[in-house]
Amino acid sequence: MKSMSLNGVRGRYELKHEISKMDCFLLRNRLRHVMQPDPHAKNDGKYLIRSVYFDNFDNKVLNQKKEGFFERDKFRVRLYDHNASHINLEKKSKRNNMTYKQKCRMTAEEYELLRENDIAWMENDERPLIKDLFVQMNLFQLKPVTIVDYEREVFIYEYGNVRVTFDSSIKTSFRSNDLLNPDIPMVETNPDIVILEVKYDEFLPDMIKYLLQLGDMRRGTYSKYQISRMFG
Repeated sequence: MKSMSLNGVRGRYELKHEISKMDCFLLRNRLRHVMQPDPHAKNDGKYLIRSVYFDNFDNKVLNQKKEGFFERDKFRVRLYDHNASHINLEKKSKRNNMTYKQKCRMTAEEYELLRENDIAWMENDERPLIKDLFVQMNLFQLKPVTIVDYEREVFIYEYGNVRVTFDSSIKTSFRSNDLLNPDIPMVETNPDIVILEVKYDEFLPDMIKYLLQLGDMRRGTYSKYQISRMFG
């Protein structure tokens, strides 16, 4: 089945599972013989992801996730390893079983303006995603609500454009949106779990399916944003 597109962005399949640290160790040792590590990772194969998620006073985004809406959108601003010189605004959309991700670069100064609700500059910005967020912030009063930190390890397989990620050490900022401050207090959510994500285009190769098999793997719609909001 061919992937569909949304606003010119090709959709991907995304499967999520909650696993233990021991399961993560076992799967990592299997995958490393077949898949390639992310070339952008540090020497230990991991990198830190920090995202601030947008929601409103009614928790619109959180509730749509909990209720399993087939069509929903989520905005976030993301940076890696606290590198404030490379910041992305991202919109992640779910349409039935497909995931679509749009993104554009933004500056630290632009995020600080947005954080202070100074958003008039966004209305006529040349970047469509910035204008899209401007509309959503006006219509639904979306604002950057809470920060989520986690460590990510990625394995890549060329055929099917497969990415297998292990996300661990998930922490939350208790509703702080001070994204660019590396010293804000962060609280660990559940140190014993790892979120396994399997992303692919049109097919998942049988070899990867076989390597990912675990007896007690629990498939679900695990959201790191949802997990973090359980703590504040």
